[in-house]
Amino acid sequence: MSASAPTIAPKASSADIPWNPKVRQHKQPVDWVVDILIAAILIAVVFITIYPLWFIVIASFSNAGLVSQGEVTLLPKGINFSGYVKVMQEPRIWIGYRNTILYSVVGTLVNMIVTLPVGFAMSRAEFKPRRIILFLFTFTMFFSGGLIPGYLLFKDLGILNTMWVFILPGAVSVYNVIIVRSFFESSIPEELHDAAQIDGLGYFRYFMKIVLPLSSAIIGVIALYYFVGHWNDYFTGLIYIRDQNKQPLQVILQNILLANQITTSGGGSSNGQSMIERQQLADSIKYGIIIVSTLPLLVIYPFLQKYFTKGVMIGAVKG
Repeated sequence: MSASAPTIAPKASSADIPWNPKVRQHKQPVDWVVDILIAAILIAVVFITIYPLWFIVIASFSNAGLVSQGEVTLLPKGINFSGYVKVMQEPRIWIGYRNTILYSVVGTLVNMIVTLPVGFAMSRAEFKPRRIILFLFTFTMFFSGGLIPGYLLFKDLGILNTMWVFILPGAVSVYNVIIVRSFFESSIPEELHDAAQIDGLGYFRYFMKIVLPLSSAIIGVIALYYFVGHWNDYFTGLIYIRDQNKQPLQVILQNILLANQITTSGGGSSNGQSMIERQQLADSIKYGIIIVSTLPLLVIYPFLQKYFTKGVMIGAVKG
């Protein structure tokens, strides 16, 4: 009996070989070039984004003469805190901080109390008028009465020259309502509502006990949006507030900067200072004002950053 011919196993292709992370994968030269280009572009974007802020920081406590001569680029030179000292000596700064913190905190609370329930209502399919209401909301994003009708309205409501002019007119943002609605539609399973109905929960208790605890990401993001908006609100205080003790920080800082520029451009000497020295002090004050006004936001943002990326992606993309 003749021996059977040996069986030749088919040659395994590269697609059939399982990927092993312990085995070094060799990249083609083209892959290395692409990786280097992507890394270079990302580094350039990061540098372009961060360097202006870094320059303002180092210029705020560097010698103003060296800054004006272009000798301060990456590291501070001639450490000098005269700009900060001048800014902090103004008693109006602390009044502005008090007002802005009050307006921002109370305004953000009111915004969240209004925005979250509205977004939840707009996300419910059984709420039949939601499309009409959302259309009316969206209409206000493109058309408004204008500055003069708004001023007359606030005057008739009696909120001119009060803290409520910062809070009530912007109690809800249509853009944020749309983000919250998309988050509730895409991230809160409908099965949770069915289970809640079986347990006897109404819409209000379902929203408070189930929806809100599962929405920490979008709550953090929307709260940050509102807080930053209130903190940077300059126009409202400029137009609708006349009492100096109710002015927000941004308006007070602008007044300090303008007053210092007027003094600098007046010529002559003041307290033995030459015009060049006063111009350098004005530049230091300018950089110091930027840091004073943005520092609280820079301190708050790292604590909300983990919610920021997740909340924006989930709330903005329905999937």
